[in-house]
Amino acid sequence: MHRSRLAGFIIDCKDAEPEAAARFWSEALGMRSLDVEGGRYVPLDASARDLHIEVQRVEHASRLHLDIQSDDVDAEAARLEALGARRIGKVQTWWVMEAPTGQRFCVVRAKGDMRAMAGVNVWPDEGD
Repeated sequence: MHRSRLAGFIIDCKDAEPEAAARFWSEALGMRSLDVEGGRYVPLDASARDLHIEVQRVEHASRLHLDIQSDDVDAEAARLEALGARRIGKVQTWWVMEAPTGQRFCVVRAKGDMRAMAGVNVWPDEGD
């Protein structure tokens, strides 16, 4: 058995500095910008919504993608593959995936105990 839930949204920006892009999105969404992480990421304070939202510098076209967090990234990726998604590639500890409808998303490792989080789904693993 493993758990997963919507973690949040990542605002991918190709041609803008993360701090400048975060200023826009901070004002647009009414969420203050937090400290820059590694010069590439600027989280926004979405804690009141129990989500993670950040602006990220990328090399590909600008877009918005969602993250699904799980206490077992590989099991969640396999579950989503069974639904028709495909794995694009592994980056550090997470999978970049593509839905059957073409949208890219990531399956990321949960930060903390998922049993204490809101909106968690519990899935049987193969053989359970």
